[in-house]
Amino acid sequence: MAVIGFAAWVPWVAIAYCRRHRVAAILQAYPWREWPCLHPPRATGSPATIAIPFREDFTATFRIIPFPVALAELDHVHPDRIWFAGDPRFGGVVSPVGGHYPVRVVPHTPRREECGGEGFELALRVGLVRRSGKGTRT
Repeated sequence: MAVIGFAAWVPWVAIAYCRRHRVAAILQAYPWREWPCLHPPRATGSPATIAIPFREDFTATFRIIPFPVALAELDHVHPDRIWFAGDPRFGGVVSPVGGHYPVRVVPHTPRREECGGEGFELALRVGLVRRSGKGTRT
C-alpha cells in the first residue's frame, strides 16, 4: 500500500522539480525589470491574469501557472506594479513590487508566428518555448 501511495506522488515531484529548475534558469538568464500592470477580471473569476504594457502598442496578457495566485489582492505597497523577468512573447516569471515569491507566467494566447528572431534562442535555452514554437506550460 505504501508503494502505491509513493508512486502516486512521483509525477508531482518530477513536475515540481522541472518547474523549479525552469524558474531558476529564467531568473539567471533574464534580469528583473519593473513594469506597470493591470489585473483584468476573467469571466471565470480566476485571478490568474496579468496584463503588462511593454510598449505603447503592445500589451502582453499572461496567465499564472500552475495555480492562480491573486497577486492584486496580496498585501503589498504597489498593486499596479510588477517585476517581470523573461520574454514578453513567450512568458517568464513575475513577482509583485514589495515582495512575494516568483511565479511562472505564460502568454494567455500563445502565438507561434512570433518564433525566431532576436531572443528566440535564449527563450529556447531556458525553457520558455520549444523548438516548434509552442510555449512550455510547466
